[in-house]
Amino acid sequence: MINRQSMVRAAGFTAAATMALGLLSTGAANADTVVPLPGGHITKTLSDGTVVDISLVGESANINPSMGATPAHRNAWVSGSAQVSVSGGGSGKIFPGYTVGCQVNIAGGGTTGGAEGAVDDAGEPSAGVSTGGELSLGPGQSRSFYVLDLEMADDFGNESHKTRNAFKGGSGSVTWADETIGLSGCGGYAQARAFVSVEVETDNVMSWVTLWGAPFSLG
Repeated sequence: MINRQSMVRAAGFTAAATMALGLLSTGAANADTVVPLPGGHITKTLSDGTVVDISLVGESANINPSMGATPAHRNAWVSGSAQVSVSGGGSGKIFPGYTVGCQVNIAGGGTTGGAEGAVDDAGEPSAGVSTGGELSLGPGQSRSFYVLDLEMADDFGNESHKTRNAFKGGSGSVTWADETIGLSGCGGYAQARAFVSVEVETDNVMSWVTLWGAPFSLG
């Protein structure tokens, strides 16, 4: 025989279980999506015979489709590692970053569709590239930003900020984790892709080589 107290407890348990299921469903709907990305690799021989090898490895994106609780907001945390080698012990500078586009095809490098601060056809980042991944873009727009913002003293002891990691002796690398891409104002589909631009210096030439990662959706 089931008494009234047992029935109340059973009813309470059922209500609690239903609430828990509801919370789990809500969490699942708003859960972040971790996307493993293929990275990339490029080898280029410069005019003086110097061989430049660039790899993008360990690349991933953790995507939250609506951080601002509206379809016009996106948020992602991106990670990766750029590895560079230059034959003959050459030196250089590594500029890692991302291009983000709103309703625009960035598969060709992010230079179309009203791009601001993209990498130009020669592979050199333009002067408009910003630091920091908080962006506001409308349809048909894209913009690039650098991952690095290194604070250091300039030649006169004043504070300066650098967007590159310099290397000597033929090799260098940069690794970043959970770099934020915050996009607002984009009501349509949005994409992003990584780039690694390297300025190479040898005894005979100075040249730029850029590796592009695969485009990925921000939702």
